[in-house]
Amino acid sequence: MSKNPNETHRNLFGTESRIKIVPLGGMREFGKNMTAFQWGNDIIIVDVGIGFPDEDMPGVDLIIPDFSWLKNQKERVRALFLTHGHEDHIGAITWFLREHKVPVYGTAMTLKLVENKLNDSGRGARDQGSVIKNPDLHVVNDGARIRAGSFNVEFVHVNHSIADACALLIETPVGNIFHTGDFKIDYTPVHGLPIDLNRIAQIGSDGLLAMFAESANVEIDGFSPSEQIVGETFTELFAKIKGRIFVSTFASNIFRMQQIITAAEQFDRKVAMVGRSMLNAFEAASSLGYINYDKNTIIDIKQINNYSPHELVIITTGTQGEPMSALTRMAYSQHRDVAIEEGDTVLMSSSMIPGNEKAIYRVINELFKRGANVIYKDLADIHVSGHAYSGEMALMLNLLKPKYFIPAHGEYRHLYHHAKIAESLGVKRENIFLLNNGDILELNNQHAEVVGFTEAAGVLIDGSGIGGIDDLVLRDRLLLADDGVVAIFLVIDSMTNYLAAEPIIEAKGFIYESEIDQVIKICHSKINDFVEKSNRKKKAKNKNLKDRIDSGQLHQQIRQVLFELTKRRPMLIISTVEL
Repeated sequence: MSKNPNETHRNLFGTESRIKIVPLGGMREFGKNMTAFQWGNDIIIVDVGIGFPDEDMPGVDLIIPDFSWLKNQKERVRALFLTHGHEDHIGAITWFLREHKVPVYGTAMTLKLVENKLNDSGRGARDQGSVIKNPDLHVVNDGARIRAGSFNVEFVHVNHSIADACALLIETPVGNIFHTGDFKIDYTPVHGLPIDLNRIAQIGSDGLLAMFAESANVEIDGFSPSEQIVGETFTELFAKIKGRIFVSTFASNIFRMQQIITAAEQFDRKVAMVGRSMLNAFEAASSLGYINYDKNTIIDIKQINNYSPHELVIITTGTQGEPMSALTRMAYSQHRDVAIEEGDTVLMSSSMIPGNEKAIYRVINELFKRGANVIYKDLADIHVSGHAYSGEMALMLNLLKPKYFIPAHGEYRHLYHHAKIAESLGVKRENIFLLNNGDILELNNQHAEVVGFTEAAGVLIDGSGIGGIDDLVLRDRLLLADDGVVAIFLVIDSMTNYLAAEPIIEAKGFIYESEIDQVIKICHSKINDFVEKSNRKKKAKNKNLKDRIDSGQLHQQIRQVLFELTKRRPMLIISTVEL
């Protein structure tokens, strides 16, 4: 493979060849990260994550990438490479592996979390598909180089809020591409080594064709604080708190978990954990030796009543106010093992994901009502981000010096600001691409352009988990939520062509009960008028009443009446039965 950025690869026919980059998720959004790289008959995939629904997606549990672009190219997919183990990067792997039986490469912690997901496949409400049998999983270390078709992929160590996170150097026949994954620069990490800036600088010196980089915290100036700061805050707080301590944090952040345990041991407190994902993450990290603790420190949640309040720390899920999370259920006294009591202290050791603020503050308010003292990021340094700030992004750009730059992992404004940083550091404006999901970007050392588009809006998964939800289903759910439903049941005498009984009309979620009687009375009158007029029309003599109603004429008239009376358009269902 040529390292010379000015050398152009030519195929057997003498024409220039270009690498294809197809983001199937993660562009102009947070979550659902997935990108395909294609050279000829070889395709590799980087990450396959889930996204979460917006408020206008009622009943939707999660969103997975749309794999349609790969449907007719299954035999070309050589491997899946995972940058780290967060849900927005691995969460859709069960759906992906059901369609693509390919090798999966990732670091130890990443594949430990993947194994947990695959072992649970087919069991949860979100995932009713077949179990993934004998997945082809390959654990790799930092610095490992994997051959996949025409590609060589190297795992490069970075720091993030989960263990074993990596960037990827993707070597192609026309040049190298660097995919940052999620990263930050932490010179004093809690576990492991600092980001491998020496290797990253060497990659830049060798010549880099393109850089694919996360943009989440681009709007924050400077450099992100070290995770060590949180540990110092825990020590200060634990020294002052007399009662039980609850710490809510992201389950996958084992560095945070380590610092909580370390602080607890320093003040002779036992540690219990609540929440399935928290327990799974702890077990995975412990099995890999990533968490250090005295075996007598960790107790089962059912044992907490054996200890005094000043002897306990409880680590729990529920950082985002999720309705079924452990912290929320404890706040509302709905958890079977533990409830929040007066004198407890709750540390909310996480950021507020945009859109979750109301749910989070609702839980915080409930915690205060229960007599707990709640400390969150606005009140103390109990959280730092796992994503790079703008200064770190600039440093990476300076080290790597890419010819082409593709900002990713963020909404449009994040990609825009990241692009501006790249331009200020010497990347030509025409070489910066703010892609949409589904854009097909082709590039080589001479030229780059978006040459096409594929469907990549994502597949909506509801409680059944069996298949996607289409726009019509969402539209109907929104209609039901906004304007309710009106159901009309008609019994028709087929001999006389008249109604055999008064119409039965039911309304749910439509208008107040005090108003509904008058509306139903008017609808009765409209239905009777329709029957009389229909039977009087000569052209309708040879058409029975049921057919005339089923044609939609009555439906349209009732909809018009309902709107005129209420200014609402409920879902209207008219059922007919002939006697």
